[in-house]
Amino acid sequence: MTWLLRVLTCATVALAPLEGYLQEVHPHLAKVAPGLLVLTWAAQRVRERRLPAAHPLHALLAVFAAVLLVSSAVHAGDVFTLDYTQRFLPFIVITAVLVDVVAREVPVRAVLGAAVGGAVIAAVGALFSLVVGGDTRATGPLEDPNDLAYFLVVAMPLLIALPARKLLMPFGALLAAGAAATFSRGGGIALACAATWLVVRRGVSVRAVAVTVAGLAVIGLGAVTFAGPVLDKALAEKTYIAGTNVDTRELRWQAAARMLADHPVLGVGLGGFRSSYAAASHNAEIDEQTPVAHNIYLEIGAELGLPGLACFLGAVAMGFVASERVLRTRKDLRPMLAVQASLLAALVASTFLSEQYYLPIWSLVAVAAAADLRREESERDACAARHQ
Repeated sequence: MTWLLRVLTCATVALAPLEGYLQEVHPHLAKVAPGLLVLTWAAQRVRERRLPAAHPLHALLAVFAAVLLVSSAVHAGDVFTLDYTQRFLPFIVITAVLVDVVAREVPVRAVLGAAVGGAVIAAVGALFSLVVGGDTRATGPLEDPNDLAYFLVVAMPLLIALPARKLLMPFGALLAAGAAATFSRGGGIALACAATWLVVRRGVSVRAVAVTVAGLAVIGLGAVTFAGPVLDKALAEKTYIAGTNVDTRELRWQAAARMLADHPVLGVGLGGFRSSYAAASHNAEIDEQTPVAHNIYLEIGAELGLPGLACFLGAVAMGFVASERVLRTRKDLRPMLAVQASLLAALVASTFLSEQYYLPIWSLVAVAAAADLRREESERDACAARHQ
């Protein structure tokens, strides 16, 4: 059953950025791989009569789930709460399962490779939607170009963890071109932060970054040469949207901050930002009465209160701490440096987006915790060998 766990784990991670394509086939198809993963994992542990590998992250996730359920119970009458609870809770469960299976059955590099593979397919879809589909901003497998950019940018640092170095250039070019085609400013900022982190931590050289930037410049020049009118239209549309986004996001952030201040203990319930926005913003947006906050931290805080926000930030902090402990062993540094840079990119991009309902942050934290468990087991084995 180990091989099945490996297949389902990689499928869960790889299919995450392709959710839109799967939903076009069937509304619930995107849930099949994660659902089968949880069931197979449970069956395997029962068959082995073995408890999951325990990490402090598991305890925090249990508290997080409790806060979520209590908040949802208090706000059960809200029109969005049940639906959003059913969407959010599985990510906590999947994170807990990923920690265990990646610590035992699934190699860390396999999970990171699956994330890159899914993102590369999404990037191809993005370029197809722009060149063939006629979209002014690439969408591909996701409706929102910014969400698509989020997946592609978060996947790019993971390239340094791949053993097949010959794939770095073509995969990197596809991911970069797909992300650029979304015209996402937040994605660009996130990628710059991740690249800076890798240079500072000596995960990549300044020369490699310079070559990458030069390659992007060549791609951009080619795009201007062969698709100038299309790019002009896309840039004009993006410029107009960008000005509007600055104003609307400020309104939404202010409304979320008010909700958090008014309901600091349990928030307004999952999905409550949408239903409470009109009142909290005093009908600031006539055309949009039920939006998202476009900031993961403010939205989680507004909907789950300070305890929920603390649990989320605590899980992210545990991911960084766990990856740093692995790095201190000085063994196979690239995967953990890649995880740190990708997690940083995800957190920066999420300052402008509500990405708690997508897998990258959750899976990266889980991989870091799993690698930490692998480190502990290796140290125990080494200690036992010395005593013998």
